Amino acid sequence: MATRTVTSSSRTPVWRSTVVLKVAMAISGLVLVGYLVAHMYGNLKVFAGQEAFDEYAHHLRELGEPLLPYEGALWLIRIVLLAAIGVHIFSAVTLWRRSRAATGGKGSQRYASSKAPRGSQRSYASFTMRWGGVVIILFVIYHLMHFTWNTIAPGGASDSPYERVVNGFEIWWVVLSYTIALLAVGFHLRHGVWAALASLGANTSQRRRRNLNILATLVALVIMVGFLLPPFGIFFGLVG
Repeated sequence: MATRTVTSSSRTPVWRSTVVLKVAMAISGLVLVGYLVAHMYGNLKVFAGQEAFDEYAHHLRELGEPLLPYEGALWLIRIVLLAAIGVHIFSAVTLWRRSRAATGGKGSQRYASSKAPRGSQRSYASFTMRWGGVVIILFVIYHLMHFTWNTIAPGGASDSPYERVVNGFEIWWVVLSYTIALLAVGFHLRHGVWAALASLGANTSQRRRRNLNILATLVALVIMVGFLLPPFGIFFGLVG
């Protein structure tokens, strides 16, 4: 007597495939890098003095008028950023869970080579991507509460964006916490920029791999140093 075996298979939707998630993570990450560069440029205006910095902060709220309402452009930027952050985190968590499931919950293993018989060590940045991301998220929340929402005011509250920045960065522990967070950002960017461009197809030869390493390092250093110039400039009396 012949019997028929019925098998069922569940396919992962295309938009949740590993390839799509890697591309989504790469594109969303590059969007966030672009925002960091623009934000860094705005922060450096603190060296131009209070009038220039406050005028810049006010102009951001009027950007797009009268086509857009007051703060309309800012809200569009915020929506894009929130969407990019959501896609980035969702992709990262999903890919991490798949990696854990594929290795029986052990994650990535070291592998031996002629240069590293005890097991090849990945870069420090690649090891700190997840925890660095957590540090960055916590820092962003603190940053918004201090400079955007004005709900906390180390050094003294003020309606002037310039005075909030200067008052805060005159305190050593604020500068220290900012520095620690920016170091996490730098490590995250160093590995993230390389991984994003590699996922988009830029890592196709030894020469391109070397150029990607140089580019990722430069991007991380420029953004990290650019963000650290205002707090250290204020703390050492060069601003304010």
